[in-house]
Amino acid sequence: MAIVVKLDDLLHAKRMTLTDLSDRIGITLANLSILKTGKAKAMRFSTLEAICTELDCQPGDLLAFEADS
Repeated sequence: MAIVVKLDDLLHAKRMTLTDLSDRIGITLANLSILKTGKAKAMRFSTLEAICTELDCQPGDLLAFEADS
């Protein structure tokens, strides 16, 4: 997929675990894990908003487009 999720980088920069983020935003660890590994096919804007609010970032910090070669 051409959309890359950079959640791992943001969590590392904030010294936060996926479990911490899950607890803070009320999204299951399983769903965040699917998002982090790039296996998610979609994301709700409310989820994107919650992640950006908690990590103090912009959507572009979390998602990137990398064209297929």
